[in-house]
Amino acid sequence: MSVKLHVIHHDDHILVINKPGGLLSIPGKGPEKQDCVVARARSFFPDLPAQPAVHRLDLHTSGIMLLARTKHAHRHLVSQFQYRKVVKRYIAILDGSLAAEAGSIELAFRLDPENRPYQVLDPLNGKSGITLWHKLSEQNGRTRIEFTPLTGRTHQLRLHAAHDQGLGVPIVGDFLYGNGEDGDRMLLHSAFISFTHPGSSQTCEFTLEPPF
Repeated sequence: MSVKLHVIHHDDHILVINKPGGLLSIPGKGPEKQDCVVARARSFFPDLPAQPAVHRLDLHTSGIMLLARTKHAHRHLVSQFQYRKVVKRYIAILDGSLAAEAGSIELAFRLDPENRPYQVLDPLNGKSGITLWHKLSEQNGRTRIEFTPLTGRTHQLRLHAAHDQGLGVPIVGDFLYGNGEDGDRMLLHSAFISFTHPGSSQTCEFTLEPPF
């Protein structure tokens, strides 16, 4: 894709990127999957460590993504994610209405190895995913919602939105769990992040409004 990578903030320790939807966070397997946030960031900041990504966003999710500029920063930030010290919030548009105004979802799920990357509920063998949510607005049969994930499982927000044991209303454009088609714009955006800066030990907060 030809969309320019936008750097929200950079210093000697971190990079904060506005990831466009449709761009991989990290490289995949094969030459056609080498274009990604990390590769593009490295073209501007060639001194990035071998593994600068401290988390990742789904291919079709847009918004704030955090990279480390040093090995020390990477260790520091990864530890914050592991111990749930990082606060993240996402904005999404759901393809339907919700009766409730707010709540929480906790479901255990895992990868379906015969249908990658699809995730399936599995209370016995799955890993628990926890999401807080509240409704922001509703218009024309669609709901604008804010998600605060307390865990970082693959496809967590998408599954929690779509599954009937979650909200039962998929994210607009989600072709895996909803009614979207491959190539549709999925309306899920990483809008806020808060963490401890690995250099200054100060709290850092970044907000980025969604493009929808």
